[in-house]
Amino acid sequence: MQYSTGKHCVYYHRYHLVWSTKYRFKVLCGLLRLRVRDIFRQVCAQSGVEIIKGVLSSDHVHMFVSVPPKLAISDLVRLMKGRSSHKIQQGFPHLKKRYWGRHFWGRGYFSTTNGAIHCPTGSCAA
Repeated sequence: MQYSTGKHCVYYHRYHLVWSTKYRFKVLCGLLRLRVRDIFRQVCAQSGVEIIKGVLSSDHVHMFVSVPPKLAISDLVRLMKGRSSHKIQQGFPHLKKRYWGRHFWGRGYFSTTNGAIHCPTGSCAA
């Protein structure tokens, strides 16, 4: 198990995140899939998030990420969904007919944690 470090902390924050396209339309394919993947990588790099594993299906996203304690999961998902939706709709104008109202992703997301029980210093009370 590998712990991450910040300026004043040691942490192990792993989250499994899942969300889908609006109406579960199967549009995440071809160039659109590659563009979404690149946008997610950019957002994560700018936020200090490590993508451990990610899968883009045709109608939903699975990501397993390591998130620093200073970043709320809701903020990370908001950044990824918001920035990707905006850039996708600019770069792929044919989607405007399908996604009227300018929402590319469905509402909400699923999140679960994968934490460590072992204390790195050995002095934690269990």
